[in-house]
Order: sequence, then C-alpha cells, then structure tokens
Amino acid sequence: MRFTSTRNNETDVGFEQAIRFCMPDDGGLYIPSGSADLRKWILYSNEQTSYASVAGAMTLAYINEEFSPVICETIATHAFPYEPVLRKLDDSFYMLELFHGPTGWQRDFGTHYLAESLETILRLKDSTAIFLDATHTAFGAVLAHALKGKKRIKSVILFPKGQVRGLTEQDYIWNGGNVYPIEVDGDESACRSIIRQIFADKSFASALNLTVANTANIGRLLPQTFFYPFAFSRLKNMVHGSIYYALAPESFGSVVAGLYSWRLAMPVSGFIVPATDSLGSDALGNCTMLDAVVPLEQREPADPSAPSNLERLEEVFRVSPAMLRNLVFPVQVDDAEVEQAVKELYMNYHVYAGRNTAMAYAAAKKGGRQNVQPGDAVVVLAKNHPSLDAEYIRHCLGEAPAMPDTVAAAVAPVQLRRPLLSSVEDVKCVLSSLQF
Repeated sequence: MRFTSTRNNETDVGFEQAIRFCMPDDGGLYIPSGSADLRKWILYSNEQTSYASVAGAMTLAYINEEFSPVICETIATHAFPYEPVLRKLDDSFYMLELFHGPTGWQRDFGTHYLAESLETILRLKDSTAIFLDATHTAFGAVLAHALKGKKRIKSVILFPKGQVRGLTEQDYIWNGGNVYPIEVDGDESACRSIIRQIFADKSFASALNLTVANTANIGRLLPQTFFYPFAFSRLKNMVHGSIYYALAPESFGSVVAGLYSWRLAMPVSGFIVPATDSLGSDALGNCTMLDAVVPLEQREPADPSAPSNLERLEEVFRVSPAMLRNLVFPVQVDDAEVEQAVKELYMNYHVYAGRNTAMAYAAAKKGGRQNVQPGDAVVVLAKNHPSLDAEYIRHCLGEAPAMPDTVAAAVAPVQLRRPLLSSVEDVKCVLSSLQF
C-alpha cells in the first residue's frame, strides 16, 4: 500500500517515508492510497486469534510492498505483549476496553506500534530519528514506555511550566534513557508554537530526521484500525446480526481509523458518535461536516503539534460521501443524558465509565433506536482507564474507581529541576546536541 496527501493526491510515498518524514511538504497529512482485501483472513479469525496476530495481518496489508511477512509479524509481536479486552454487557451491548497497556491510556497501542515500526525501519536503513512532541498529560509516560530498549529513536518532549509528569530518572537521556523532557516557560500553546516553528524549518527538521509521535504521523493512526477486527474476531461466533461501534470522536482519529478498517473489508454496519460542532447531521439525518467550509488551499499547514484528523475525515467525505451517510451516525446527546449513561452502566453492568465512554454509550442508546435492530450488537469503545476521569465519575455516582499504581505513575507530577527554556533556538540547541 502507498500513501498520498490530503492536499495533493499526486503525492506517492511508502510507509517508511510516511512515518519518518511525517508532514508532507504540501501542508497536508498522509493518508492510505488504495486498499487491500482481508476477507479471507477475517473469515478464519476467531476468539483465539491474538491481538498481535490481528496487528501482524493488517501490517502486512499496509506495508507488504516494503517488508516481508516475517518483519511485519515481528513488529506486531514486539509492539503488543498486551491486548484490549472485550467485555459483554448484555445481548446487545459490548465494551472494548483499550486501557490495558502499561499506562492505562489508549495511546499505548498506537505509540508502541509506531516506535516498533520506526525502530525496525531505522535498523534496516542504519539511521536514527527524533520524536518532537508537546504534552501536559501522561503522553510523556506513554512515550517513555514505548521507547524502552530502543537504540535508534530518542524523544524530546515539551511540557508547559509546572506540567511535567509521568517520567522517572531512568527515562532521561542524561541517565541513559531515551527521553529528553523540556519544561517550557509558558503554557501549552507556547510549546506547540515552538514545535510548529521547528517543523517549518524543513532543512533543520530533515537534517535531524525529526518526526512526531502523535496522530499527525500516519504510523500512530493506523494501529487504531486494529481495534475493530480484533473485536470482530471475538464477536463473529456470538453475534448473528449487524455490528456497530460507538465512540467519542475527540480528535476524529478513531472515526477515521474505523473507516480505514472498513476499507480493508472489515465487516461493520456503522459508527455511532456523539455529535460535535464539526461532525453532525443535516435535516435528513445524514452525516455532515459542519465546519469543512475553508478550501484546503486557503488553510494553514497541518499542525504537527496538535493534529485533529478532521482533514483526513474530510478526505473520506470528498472521495466517498455515501460512505459517511451510510456508516457514520452522529447523535446529539446532552449533559443529562451522559450523566444518566454513567449511572446506567454502573447500576446495570457494574462498569465505571468516564465522560467520553459514557457519551459513546448515550449516543448508542439514543441513536440505536433508528439504526440498531434486534439481534444486532453495539461495541462501545472505552479508551482510557476510568480512574483518569475519577472526578466526573464521583460527581455522577458519589464514588469512583481506584487508580492502579501503573496509571498513577503515568500521571504523577515530576520536579524536573532543570532550567526553563522559552525559545525556538533553545529547543533547537537541545535537538542538535543529542547523540546516538
């Protein structure tokens, strides 16, 4: 499979270039060009099929022109010593828990896969690369876990002042680890501005092989397509009707990944999502992109520091508007309905649900009246460990789940005790100083 750009369909690159140099020169985002057919593999998968096997098969579909089946399987096996958990709620509802990685965040899956893929490529090419990202969340811990033992990748992470979290002394580059955290004398927008300016200096970014570990990098987004065939492998012998997935759109990455999975012949009848200002329904109830009104040629380049994936979703809409009308079902839900969903999930199924999970469930309950028929199934995606939304859950239920030690470590504040940096040149000096 090849990759093109959301802003220039004549762009044609392989998987290696798409993840090593993840921002196309035209200012767009990389997207898959063409497709593959996994019907035969899907037919033979079942509840005994491991998540790594799912990932290996889909990796082969994505990069079979560049790497052998053995390498594809090795990438998947090393990336995923853990897997999601599919929980049956009742005869109609299931929950796919995506928080069983080392930090309790869904991002574990995509980040570990990207790191393993990139390390493999760099080893074959005898090269190195640097991730440059910004965060105020546990993403630093996610990256640190993903890069343990990697020899050819280092990560520079910009944190707003006072927001460093989730790292240990062993993670730091100056102690032999792979992460160089920088505390910026400013807020998150200042961190992201620095990253945008550095990537805008294309000669500098290219010379140091800079890339990102967020979903601006197609190598972080593609692993999210693995969730759906994994769930199907568990459901195929239990559900005889249609299968829908309910998910909170957030940055739209999961919606885009679901549609890419469908293109690979993944059996799915639709994606139910809470409506947002960007993704809603017209007067006839058809999915529509409410704010996709600025022509691509009039937009700023895609942001390497804070991707929305909305542009990738727009590309799906442009190429196949019927796909969105028939596969994506936005449902308007209000705060009261979301709170009720939290209570219902706990009372009926003993499940703690954070706000985003509850939004997805509320949308499925409400939208299912129109789309889901008896005998069908809805899989609700629970992306992050519910303890990460303990305050909201306690507001709804009067109690909240305990936070596992691994999750607590990923969000624990850290005193970096190093000078604050504030300029693009300061960060460039750090990047240029890194040794492999």
